[in-house]
Amino acid sequence: MGGMSEELPAYAERVLEVAERIPPGRVMTYGDVAEWLGEGGPRQVGRVMALYGAAVPWWRVVRADGRPLPGSERRALEHYRTEATPLRLTVEGEARLNMPRARWDGREERAERDEGHI
Repeated sequence: MGGMSEELPAYAERVLEVAERIPPGRVMTYGDVAEWLGEGGPRQVGRVMALYGAAVPWWRVVRADGRPLPGSERRALEHYRTEATPLRLTVEGEARLNMPRARWDGREERAERDEGHI
């Protein structure tokens, strides 16, 4: 995220860095991001994504229920289909993320990052 502005709050920068690390075809919930960072909560992550998320793959940070971001459903679904993100259909025929298959916990990357600091 080398082009980040110096004016960006430190917490926001950390949230956006996590969003950039999520691999194509995978997602993290707002709560997952907060847990990964060890600070804040889902609402704080959601606020950061609402204010600054356009600079990163915003569609990869989602609500825990697997619904695409309200108001951006069409754009999010286009990204999910392009990236082959696992989806499912509800009984009403609505597309939702298949959270058990799409969710990324970052363990592999965290292990690699921690090994680099030994």
